[in-house]
Amino acid sequence: MLDRLIRRGQSEVDSGDKVGLGTIRRPVIGLALGGGAARGFAHIGMMRVLATHGIVPHVVVGTSIGAVVGGAFVAGHLDTLEEWARGLQIRNVLGYLDVRLNGSGLIGGDRLAAQLESSIGPTQIQDLPFKFASVATEVRTGHEIWLTHGRLVDAMRASYALPGIFSPVLVGDRWLVDGALVNPVPVSAARALGAEIVIACNVSCDIFTHSTTIYAHGAPTIPLDVPMAPVAPRRGFGKFFSPERTVKREFFGSGGRPGISTVMVDAFNIMQDRITRARLAGDPPDLLVTPRVGQIGWFDFHRAADLIDVGTRAAERAIDSIQEAIHLLAPGAQATKAP
Repeated sequence: MLDRLIRRGQSEVDSGDKVGLGTIRRPVIGLALGGGAARGFAHIGMMRVLATHGIVPHVVVGTSIGAVVGGAFVAGHLDTLEEWARGLQIRNVLGYLDVRLNGSGLIGGDRLAAQLESSIGPTQIQDLPFKFASVATEVRTGHEIWLTHGRLVDAMRASYALPGIFSPVLVGDRWLVDGALVNPVPVSAARALGAEIVIACNVSCDIFTHSTTIYAHGAPTIPLDVPMAPVAPRRGFGKFFSPERTVKREFFGSGGRPGISTVMVDAFNIMQDRITRARLAGDPPDLLVTPRVGQIGWFDFHRAADLIDVGTRAAERAIDSIQEAIHLLAPGAQATKAP
């Protein structure tokens, strides 16, 4: 059904809908899909709702997980991505963490890239049926990079390379990391690529109290200078206490102490929230879909079904406004429901 809608939508934008003696061209619709790690699975639910109502974007720009979902959609593999996401369990997620004790990131990312490669193959961005861009950030210069040519998998991988967690990705002669450092919800890129109506999906908007100032803070309830009990070395469990397993425990934390991932991701999340607010205030989308996913963690990839449902509900709340905007820009060019 989705492939049929894509083909029909492409034909309508190219040729227009003939009404009487004139032609009414449908407006070029763009999607700007924001970053947010696991929370980005909510994009899948939103895109399903749009497709159900016959609304097919012809410009798709994504940052981080938004680039993964958007790229899978344009390449015709959204079904495959959704099936894989719904099948993720905690053990599956851990299996994709190819921990490295040296290099420029805790996770190499090769296992996850191999999964994307097996699903999407050697697809080139310039061969996709619609315009697509993946947003990344260049290391050292901080340049905002729009990847619009080359291998789709490489563009996805560069866009979600969270600094310190994933190793940077070399594309051409540039080392690239997560695009959320510079453009978390890439409305500007969608407009630059020709979108007349931009529908943005921000999966980091439901982060409450991030702007609160704590004017006074008391002493901790537990003294911080309590000496830690020495831990006796364990023998005979070399495999279980391997460096990789140790790093994974440090990665997620334990006993109420935040792990490396929690500290880095929370810091990145706060920064992304501030950047998103500033950029959306200066260049707001025409329609903004805001799934309420703040209660779900960035690494809760095993909760894909919940996230997709939240994205579905958010899009259903916004669908009337989206259809109204399309009608106002091109009266008579209303989307029709899919059969």
